[in-house]
Amino acid sequence: MSNRRIWDQVHKPDPTSLKTIGGGRLKGMTDINPQWRFQAATDVFGPCGIGWWYTIKELWTVPGADGQVMAFARVDVFYRDGESTSQPVEGIGGSMMISKEKDYLYTNDECYKMAVTDALSVAFKALGFGAEIYAGRWDGSKYLEKPKPPEPTPQDKLKSLPQKTKDGMKSVGIDTVAKAVAFCEAHKWNEETMNAELNKMADHA
Repeated sequence: MSNRRIWDQVHKPDPTSLKTIGGGRLKGMTDINPQWRFQAATDVFGPCGIGWWYTIKELWTVPGADGQVMAFARVDVFYRDGESTSQPVEGIGGSMMISKEKDYLYTNDECYKMAVTDALSVAFKALGFGAEIYAGRWDGSKYLEKPKPPEPTPQDKLKSLPQKTKDGMKSVGIDTVAKAVAFCEAHKWNEETMNAELNKMADHA
């Protein structure tokens, strides 16, 4: 049984559920319609209340700057996996109860609902829902340019050497990984030159 059996079903959301955020600090990023998460959870686990469900554990507010007030929620999500019921998957989310807009304060009477929705998105994120969006690998229509792989370490380079080169290293006393790494670093790892010299050593060993 694959550890990613749930993740692989929900990591890439339906493109019709996505929209580009038009303003604020997240401008240009991709937002996922919350309803998609509920539908995807129903597809994978079954109807809400039977295959998956959640409990609201806590609601609270925190004062912000200039008279603003933030609202937060903590939820626990549960789901069925075959005959088993999961442990709680916790999510904490927030919204603004009172926010400053130009020269006045605006009170949002749906702040707790929005905070709960945000908390659910955090919990579902841990299960892989929308993972490709959050990882920045997909924008809803195409995969984005993959990040460059990390530079190989001296140990990686050592493992990839031809056997003849390894024999050349051994012939001059480089018989441990530590010695090989020190040799590579000392020579600034000019791979072409080093391989040529070590091959000569191997030929004369």
